[in-house]
Amino acid sequence: MPAVKNILLVHGAWGDASHWRHVIPPLHAKGYRIAAVQNPLTSLADDIERTRKLAESLDGPTLLVGHSYGGAVISGTGHAANVVGLVYVAAFAPDEGDSLGSIFARRNPPSGAASIRPDKDGFLWLAQDTFRQSFGQDLNETDALVMAVTQKPIAGRCFEDEAGPPAWKEKPSWYQVSRHDNMIPPETEQWMAERIKAKKIITLDASHASLASHPKEIVALIDEAIASLG
Repeated sequence: MPAVKNILLVHGAWGDASHWRHVIPPLHAKGYRIAAVQNPLTSLADDIERTRKLAESLDGPTLLVGHSYGGAVISGTGHAANVVGLVYVAAFAPDEGDSLGSIFARRNPPSGAASIRPDKDGFLWLAQDTFRQSFGQDLNETDALVMAVTQKPIAGRCFEDEAGPPAWKEKPSWYQVSRHDNMIPPETEQWMAERIKAKKIITLDASHASLASHPKEIVALIDEAIASLG
């Protein structure tokens, strides 16, 4: 297998590609070719299609890295022929027929769910005044403020859309669990990590926003995934 040089970063709900801003520079310094998709967050199918087009435009073997809802996206996008592995960062890893809502229903709602605010157009927001404690209590004040103010809402239907056959059944995966996640229960993350038979599971003393609060550890996991693929 040719050495993996391409990394495609996939953001989750209430954010965009800038959520990877602390991960991109160190990966770039290591010589990887990085792309970070900007998904519309309008439906799971829309986001998979946008990500798939970008993945297939990359030349050569590509590793997908998904945060939060982005894990559902890479589970669908990972069927692209040039995708060779999947890294889940505090992320959903649905099986066929799962929805995000059905995964949430396995346990009591996480505390961060109380911050979700629907608008008249069917999109969901996080209340700015509780964004930090819900999404990233271990972020510094500046990062939390910028994320709260620039958040991108997600269509409510994204929590209802059922996933298709997942790529993690065919391609190797890695998973990072956040021990202090207030958006996805850590126990649910651990269950998903074990269900997909991740080649490695790491657990961090992190919030849901581990990609921003613990970038060194996320980069190290990506590095390890690529090393095992190469």
